[in-house]
Formats: sequence, C-alpha cells, structure tokens
Amino acid sequence: MKGKTRFRRLDGILLLDKPSGMSSNQALQRVRHLFRAEKAGHTGSLDPLATGLLPVCFGEATKIAGLLLGSRKAYETVATLGATTDTDDADGVVLRERPVPVLENAAIEAALVPFHGRIRQRAPIYSALKQGGEPLYAMARRGQTVEAPERDVEVDAFRLVERGDGWLRLHVECGSGTYVRSLVRDLGEALGCGAHVASLRRLWVEPFRQPAMLTLEALQQQADQGVDLDAHLLPIDAGLSRFHRVVLDADSARRFGYGQSLAFDAVSSTAIGSDTPGGGSSAASHGASDLSVVVGPGGTLLGLASREGDRLRPQRLFSWASTTAA
Repeated sequence: MKGKTRFRRLDGILLLDKPSGMSSNQALQRVRHLFRAEKAGHTGSLDPLATGLLPVCFGEATKIAGLLLGSRKAYETVATLGATTDTDDADGVVLRERPVPVLENAAIEAALVPFHGRIRQRAPIYSALKQGGEPLYAMARRGQTVEAPERDVEVDAFRLVERGDGWLRLHVECGSGTYVRSLVRDLGEALGCGAHVASLRRLWVEPFRQPAMLTLEALQQQADQGVDLDAHLLPIDAGLSRFHRVVLDADSARRFGYGQSLAFDAVSSTAIGSDTPGGGSSAASHGASDLSVVVGPGGTLLGLASREGDRLRPQRLFSWASTTAA
C-alpha cells in the first residue's frame, strides 16, 4: 500500500504532452503528485479529446499562468465532414448528418478565408464558459437550453494541410479564447455539409514555440526508475521571454521588493529608487503588453510591474523578492 504523498515547495514550468481521454485538471493532478508539488496550475484547458502542449506551473510560476493563458496558440485538427454533434467534436452525440459535396481544393480554400483575422465566434454549448457563475457544459448536461455567447476572437492562420475521403486536416494559429471546435463547426456549415472535430492537438503556446514536451507515461516511467524529475522543469523566466525587461540596481531592487513604486527612466530602462508606496493596483487591470519583467542586479527575477506615466509600479512580486532585496 502506497503512503500518503508528501508534497513540497517547488517552482518551475513543465511542458506536458496531455494525453487524449483525460481532462486538463486530471492531467494536472497526476503531474502534481508525480512531482510532489504543493501548488500547481495549468495555463488553459484542453478538451478531454485533445492532446498536446499543456504548460503546468508549479509554485511561484502560477503567478504567470494567466499571462500564458492569454498567449497565442497553434493547433492541428482533423475535421470530419458530413456530421454535426452537440459538442462539436467526436465525443458528442450526432445531431445531423448530410452528404458531403464534391469539394475542390479551391472551394475549401475560399471557405477558409472569412475565418481569418478578427472574427465573431459562437462558443460551443459544451464549454467551460460561464453564465451566472456556472459552466455552460454543466447546464447542457442537465438538459437545460443553453445560449452560447458570441465574442470577438483573433485567428492568425486557418489553412488546409491535407485532405481525404470525408475529412480535412487543418492548421490553426489563434489568440486566447478561440475555440477550434467552433471554427470547424462553422467551416462545415460554410461547406454545406457540417463538420466536427475528430482529433485536436495543441502544437505550441507562446513563448514555447518549439516545446520539448513530456508525456505522463514517460514521467511515470522515470519516477518509477528513481530519476529526478525536477531536471525537466523550466525556470519561471522561460515563460516571460516576450516581455520587456527592467534591470534594477541594488537600492531600487530593495525598494521594489518591498512593494514600492519607482521613478522610471525610459531611455536606460533602469528604474530609479523612490519612497513612494506602490503596488496597490490590480494586475488584472493591465494587459500583458503593459507589463515588464523586473530583475535585480544579479539577474534575480523579482516580479512584474506596470508602466504608469513615469512610474514603475509592482503588480506581482515573487515570494523571494523582499528577501533578495533585504
């Protein structure tokens, strides 16, 4: 009989290759127990049917999970033509079947064009979006009538990769909040025959454009062999490579570590110490492009800050910031 897992403090990012047939939360909990991490979170759910990149943040890395959630992502999906389902994927119940017309590549390419750029998209009924504080999928499973919301999303690429008898392989690059299931569903309607997602794989999430992913099976095997899994973790800094960096001198780092705002020299990108209290505004009120990564003189990651006029205000401090600055 196995003993109770003894969890520990652990900071870092794991690039997990989520298996099909498992929810993102189930995969997260498996990984958390394998690493014996006290705290963990993922950076955006994948459907149970889907596989591929699921960045898992441990410890202090959970403070940047929301930034990764809002990053651009890429997918490869196979769309089955001729049938629509209630979930818009192969896990659902078929609602309608229609014959697939003879489609030339040019007709498919033309149908893909309107789905590029900023588009209006209706989310799947079975999705994690909430109405009245409850996920849509929970309401749908109870048999309630669900009106899925429409919202603007960004699609940078939606192209045909390969095709076969009754199916299309498609490549998608998109912004946060885009549902590939909805893209496939709406493309099927544009082609006049309906469609649903047969398979879906997430290829990358910025800034992890060429991720060296690890499967649960490989991690479990290494754990059983006594391999130190911590060697697979990326530093928190790896998730922040796309942000502007501000390097502080020792005195400014000390003040920043205690949550004080700093006067900002935009030319040198160096913050100059001030006694002005700061850190009162919420990170949620600032977009990712408004944030800067703040490091100390030795390259130690201290936290994230927003630029407000001529001031640099702390938004998220890592737990060691005050200790490092002392």
